[in-house]
Amino acid sequence: MKNSRKFVSAGLMYLVLIIIFIVAMFPVLYTILGSFKGNMELLASNGKLLPEKFVFDNYKQAWELGNFAKYTGNSIFMAGTIVFGTIFTSTVAGYCFERGDFPGKNILFALVVSSMFVNLGSLTLYPQFAIAKFLGINKSLWGVIIIRVLGLNVTNLFITCSYIRSISKEIDEAAKVDGCSFFATYVKIILPLLKPLIATIAILEFRHSWNDYLMPMVFTLSNPDRMPLIVGIMNLKGSGEAASSWNLMLAGSAIAMVPMIIVYLCFNRYFIEGLTAGAVKG
Repeated sequence: MKNSRKFVSAGLMYLVLIIIFIVAMFPVLYTILGSFKGNMELLASNGKLLPEKFVFDNYKQAWELGNFAKYTGNSIFMAGTIVFGTIFTSTVAGYCFERGDFPGKNILFALVVSSMFVNLGSLTLYPQFAIAKFLGINKSLWGVIIIRVLGLNVTNLFITCSYIRSISKEIDEAAKVDGCSFFATYVKIILPLLKPLIATIAILEFRHSWNDYLMPMVFTLSNPDRMPLIVGIMNLKGSGEAASSWNLMLAGSAIAMVPMIIVYLCFNRYFIEGLTAGAVKG
């Protein structure tokens, strides 16, 4: 009886996981397979997932007509700079909040974390753009980069604090005895121990910045050469020869997936560890 219950329970669990996997992966699979279809086949909506004929030329046309070489370079620059900048600001802020001792620390941390539960969405776009315009950085990706890096993602801060909390304070005390200052301890002792956390922040922030559309679009309206790849893909559907060519848009979307998949494959071994370390040890 117990074995049969375990078998049924395991079967239901796997069934639910399989359903979730199919629902999650279907858009990705549809995009990849659709990118090999002709435009007329896509518009016909015959319901077939597999293309009748694989059209590899879609990728060549999308790359050339969409100017994807320049847009991909812009996206790599924007996402890479945001990732490195966010890693620095998140780990420094998390270290200061978790190990620092200054007046009003708990109140300030509570105020920062409470903003996680307030979703203002696009309402903050105009004031951010106004500030960027005042500083003269509203016509390039540098405006997006500075706002994203200095905006301090609350999720990154929260998981950073949780991870640093799992590191014994005796390490800090030993470093202090050896003559390390507060920030020297961060650089020489704490930062090297944050590799799983850094990988987690890198994946989360790269995904967010690589797929970001609204803010980069607004900041590059007057300077199309600085557009990132996602904005370029959306512009492709209304640009000259490629107008309404959904097969080229799907090919562009498939191209945009590749860097995200590569980043995840490179850092996935640290990803779960970075997310769960604070929960397990804290």
